[in-house]
Amino acid sequence: MLYQIYENQRSLMEPFTDLAQFASKAFGNTQSLLGKNPLAQRISAGYDLLHRLGKDYEKPEFGLRTIDVDGVEIAIHERIEISKPFCELRRFKRFSDDPATLTKLKDQPAVLIVAPLSGHYATLLRDTVKTMLKDHKVYITDWKNARLVPLSEGEFHLDDYVNYVQEFIRHLQGIYGNCHVMSVCQPTVPVLAAVALMATRGELTPLTMTMMGGPIDARKSPTAVNNLAMNKSHSWFEKNVIYRVPGNFPGAGRRVYPGFLQYTGFVAMNPSNHARSHYDYFKDLIKGDGASTEAHRKFYDEYNAVLDMDANYYLQTIKVVFQDFSLVNGTWDVKNVDGKLERVRPQDITTTALFSVEGELDDISGSGQTEAVHSICSGVVDSEQRHMTVEGAGHYGIFSGRRWREMVYPQVKAFVLAHQPAPGSAKALRSDDKLVPAKKRISAPAKKVLAKKSQVQAKAAAAVAKAPSVPVAGRKSATSSKSKPASKPATGGKAARYK
Repeated sequence: MLYQIYENQRSLMEPFTDLAQFASKAFGNTQSLLGKNPLAQRISAGYDLLHRLGKDYEKPEFGLRTIDVDGVEIAIHERIEISKPFCELRRFKRFSDDPATLTKLKDQPAVLIVAPLSGHYATLLRDTVKTMLKDHKVYITDWKNARLVPLSEGEFHLDDYVNYVQEFIRHLQGIYGNCHVMSVCQPTVPVLAAVALMATRGELTPLTMTMMGGPIDARKSPTAVNNLAMNKSHSWFEKNVIYRVPGNFPGAGRRVYPGFLQYTGFVAMNPSNHARSHYDYFKDLIKGDGASTEAHRKFYDEYNAVLDMDANYYLQTIKVVFQDFSLVNGTWDVKNVDGKLERVRPQDITTTALFSVEGELDDISGSGQTEAVHSICSGVVDSEQRHMTVEGAGHYGIFSGRRWREMVYPQVKAFVLAHQPAPGSAKALRSDDKLVPAKKRISAPAKKVLAKKSQVQAKAAAAVAKAPSVPVAGRKSATSSKSKPASKPATGGKAARYK
């Protein structure tokens, strides 16, 4: 009922938001009669803000048409490689007529970016994709809005998410022989499960996994998001946030966690920040600051665009990740495509290098939650594991913005390249941060795995472990008066730390 009430209210408001947009343009036109009013600019700004607060935000485009690679303009063609009921595997195909550039692009690593299914669209990772495209063949999971998926397509569970990821990994392996996987926030858990299940079956696993700001172990440094999930019962979530899609959408009747409720939760976390941002936007409109107003529009066009999540997936995620902690407790059973239950055993992963990234000021996934992956992936040798804590970075800063481009990406790029088996592509991982070495403890099973590795990969791993340390030249966030002390290394000294 609440969903239907919201849709009715939105439909009633739509003509008024359109009128506000018209009025803003009319008062903003200095050639019109209304535009000659002494207060025209203020009135125009007020109507513009009213329009943006009341409008409906559709899914944005990635909008990546070209990128610059060493002074050469590369054309980008976005296409769908695999279409599933709840997700599309999207590829960003690169084209160039420069022979030298084509040769360079051909041998670059293939990376699957697994975008979060937690309220926003995959376009939230636009900056991530754009940066990665300079040195990688990039694929991304583009999750669909559940209200647009007909009931005839069936339900969607966290188990289905895991199975999707495995299918996409196999697809890239079929094309390139193998691939690298990067997961941002929520998908760190299902991605780890997917790779663990593949390892347990004896399948080929990705060359590397890069895990960024995700709740591998949500018990560590719990945030407001974690506390809500842990302090409310499973039945509370089902009764209070799950509703059926109204009849005016293709997915009519599907049980979902509606996007508008998620958006309300996002804003409620930092209401004063959003209020200040909108007021600054109003003042920038009056001043005629085009750059600042355009930056505001781009951010909120993305931030305000939300999708519905299938109720089964959402409720299962709450239970598995935030209430039962099934992954770290070793009690998670995933139903495969054949309907059989399989136990998730991260310790079975042996041939996939592991890199975890956390933001010092992350208020979504607290300190240590992502780093916990190293303690449960005991089958991966120490020299193949790395951890990075990004000073001054919040949740979004580790995959978008200046810190992502200048501090995180160079490390991700080097780590991926060091484990790319193509001749001549394995390079040592060099750090612009202070490197604290991990213990050189290698288990007996791990030694056997290491002996089986190719000569190129073994040399790359040795070069990574011996990388020299260089101090970081980063600035602290304006929201923090001083940086937090570095957290302790992962259990058992598994991960080398960047600080």
